[in-house]
Order: sequence, then C-alpha cells, then structure tokens
Amino acid sequence: MREGGRLSCAMMLLGLALSGCGGGGADTTHPVPGTPHPREPRSGGAVQAEMKGVHLRIDPWTVMEVRWLRGELLPTDEDKPPWFDEPSSFKVKIDAGEIALTPASMSALMNNYVFNYPNAPISDIKIEIHDGKLRQSATLNKKIQVQATLEGDISVTPEGDIRLHPTSIKAGGLPVKGLLDLFDVELSELINTAQARGVRMDENDLILDPERVTPPPRIVGRVTAVRLEPDRIVQVFGGGSAKDLTPPFPKADHYMFYRGGELSFGKLTMHGADLQIIDADEKDPFNFYLAKYSQQLVAGYSRTLSDKGLVVFMPDFEESGGGKLAAR
Repeated sequence: MREGGRLSCAMMLLGLALSGCGGGGADTTHPVPGTPHPREPRSGGAVQAEMKGVHLRIDPWTVMEVRWLRGELLPTDEDKPPWFDEPSSFKVKIDAGEIALTPASMSALMNNYVFNYPNAPISDIKIEIHDGKLRQSATLNKKIQVQATLEGDISVTPEGDIRLHPTSIKAGGLPVKGLLDLFDVELSELINTAQARGVRMDENDLILDPERVTPPPRIVGRVTAVRLEPDRIVQVFGGGSAKDLTPPFPKADHYMFYRGGELSFGKLTMHGADLQIIDADEKDPFNFYLAKYSQQLVAGYSRTLSDKGLVVFMPDFEESGGGKLAAR
C-alpha cells in the first residue's frame, strides 16, 4: 500500500522547531543575516525526529497521544526545506512508534474531518469501546435520517490499513445483515466521496486508510498492529529503518527531539537542526497545542549548549495561561 499510518503527530513538529528557536529571548521576527528565505533551495538530509510522552492537541477537540515515535521530517518539494508555516510543504515518515486516541478524540476526527463535507452519508458519529469491541453509532443521512449502530472487531490489513469487521449492525433499532443493506443506495456515495478522506468498503468491512484520515501535514508509515485498551484505540507503527537518537537530555520523560537537515519557520531557516523540547513539569505527559504554541514558548525558557544545540523547557498548554480545553 502507500505505507499506511500516521496520526498526525506530525503537526506537533511545527511548533517544536518554532518554539525551540524562539526560546531564551531569541528574535524570531527578523531573518538572521545570511540566512536564506525558507523557500530557497535546500541542502542536506532529512530531519530526524524522536518523541516520547507527548499529547499533541491538533484542535480544541482532538488529542493524539504519542507514547513514543521515531521517524523523519521530509519535504514534499525536494528542492525546498520543510516550512512549518505551510503544513503541506512537508510530511512525517514514521519508522516506529505507538500512538493512542481516546474514543472521544476519534469521534471528533471522524466528525470534523473524515465526514465533514456536504451531503456526507454519515453524521453525528460517536465511537465507544464496549466489551473489547469498537462501537460506532451515527446518523445515516438517507431520505429520512436513520440512527445506526455498528459494533465489531478491529485489525490491520497486510497493506497497513485498519479494518473494522462488523459483528453486529442495527438501523433504527433493528438488526441489519450487512453494510450493503445498511447503506443501500448511499453506498456509492460513501465509496466515491469518502474514499478520498480515508474510508472505503471491502464487502461488509469498513477500511480506514491512516494516511488519509487526518489533516496535513501528511503522515506516512506502516501500521503493524492495532488494539483496544479499556479507554484507548492504539496504533503500532513499525518496519522503518531509522535508529534511535541520543538527545541532550536522554532521561527526560516527555520530550520532542529533532536533529539534522534543514527546518524553516517564519523567515528563519535552521541548518543542521539540534533541538530538544522538554516538558517543564514531567508529572504527566507533555500537552502541546500547535495552534497556541507561542503561549507555551513565552511561558517557558531555553538553554544553548556548548555544542550550540538548543534545549527548550516548555509548560503544558493548560499551564501556560492558555485556559482549559475539552478533556480527551
């Protein structure tokens, strides 16, 4: 397949370099003399990335829980470096890792992105974990709206997609034989329109393509396993060739680390990236909100190391004066 995995951990990468280079009073509003504009030709290899214990909030309703991750940040245009101000300018290749979502976050992702388009065949999706199975309730937008509930097992296809095999389907409270009967004439709309957003059907199974179910930047990788915990949906990535990195503070419990290659953000370009962002209070996972990263940056501090590497200590978003967001 197209290397199937992701979960938009990548989006955290944006703020990371931004925050790292902005900490400690550095002026990020004007380019450093001699530094090329972000869109000038790039040189050097990929930016290596390592993350541990990071809760990436991609919007007010959705959190990607990166338990650990190892991968690379790659430009979509080989002649230009990744530019954090434009998410479509780069992609994140995940070589290995484990990422979890709560049912509430998965529900928000389905409602706000996967099926958020005119005349979508499904709306008001709610995902739960019940007796070791994934349960999805939704409104079918037929000639009249019908409440449907699908319960089933999840697994990984050989290509790395996620398969939901229904063991129970009900519409309007009545049993339904399979998805073909459930969707009826809306089936073609589900396949033709929603496939571009990462959903398709294989006989009576629903298939999710992890590369397509999240907004940019694009995440590529291989999902090798998926499992249900009592309150989490967990994806395991593997098959990559990248080796572990050694950040300046390897014993930190929650951090993001970037090394090598070129990173562009705002009007600046970092050559030979060497940046570690550490949770200032490691009693719980690092809550990082890309859209509000500047608040966390201002509330934190940085240290320049003897080898000119940069370490940024940053508080959780909710501890940076950002206010309380929905718990996920």
